[in-house]
Amino acid sequence: MCSNQNMGDQENEFARIAPGYMDSVYSMALGMTKDATEAEDLVQDTYLRAFRFFDKFQRDTNFRAWLFKILRNTYINKYRRESRGPRMVDISGIQMSSEVTSDSTPENDIFSKLLGDDVTDAMNSLPTRFYTAVVLSDLEGLSYKEIAEELDIPIGTVMSRLYRGRKLLRDRLHEYARKRGYVRG
Repeated sequence: MCSNQNMGDQENEFARIAPGYMDSVYSMALGMTKDATEAEDLVQDTYLRAFRFFDKFQRDTNFRAWLFKILRNTYINKYRRESRGPRMVDISGIQMSSEVTSDSTPENDIFSKLLGDDVTDAMNSLPTRFYTAVVLSDLEGLSYKEIAEELDIPIGTVMSRLYRGRKLLRDRLHEYARKRGYVRG
């Protein structure tokens, strides 16, 4: 059992380290849930669990990978629990005012400013496993090895998911690229 002094040191260390990863964790949660409110709830649950089990974190390992593993496990557990419960009604097609629908995240802002709605829609339409790999590689700049560690999957699986995710994007964005003169035919 930890003394009160050690507990205070751990709380201070967590408070110092954890906030720096909030944007990455939120971006990944948004990619998993495809819903800003659910992503916020998932991040909150992830950080709560991370705080609660911070004494189990091995200090010589990758904190971000540890957070992503908690995020993934929390998402899987929540998905399993909800799949046994009542079904939600999809109201995504209903037009709402811009005040209500502003989903301003660093990731969506990048997509919107640089690439437009077509690219954002194409990214958001990817299955979660491909979306996650593409975001971690192409937006977060992680290596195959780092992605494999964060997702707890083999490097070969990372490579496969990146290939398939990028191929899906290429196929879905072919017309977009053709209209803008990036490709012919």
